Amino acid sequence: MLAEVAATDISLVRNPQGLNQTVAVAVEGAKTAKAARAQLEKSTGKSVVNASSAKAIGARQLLGKKKS
Repeated sequence: MLAEVAATDISLVRNPQGLNQTVAVAVEGAKTAKAARAQLEKSTGKSVVNASSAKAIGARQLLGKKKS
C-alpha cells in the first residue's frame, strides 16, 4: 500500500507524460516503499511481511494500551 501512495504523490509532483515516465514513477514509488520497509525491519528487528490479513493487522494493539 505504501508503494501506491508514494507513486501517487510522486506522480502528482512530476505529472508524468506517457508510459515510460509513468513506469519510472511507479518504480520510484516501489523503491521508496522498499526502503521504508527495510528501515522498519532494521528498527524493530523483525520482518514486517507475514501471513496476517490486513484486518488482523489493523486490530493489533500496542502493548500496555487499552481500547477505549
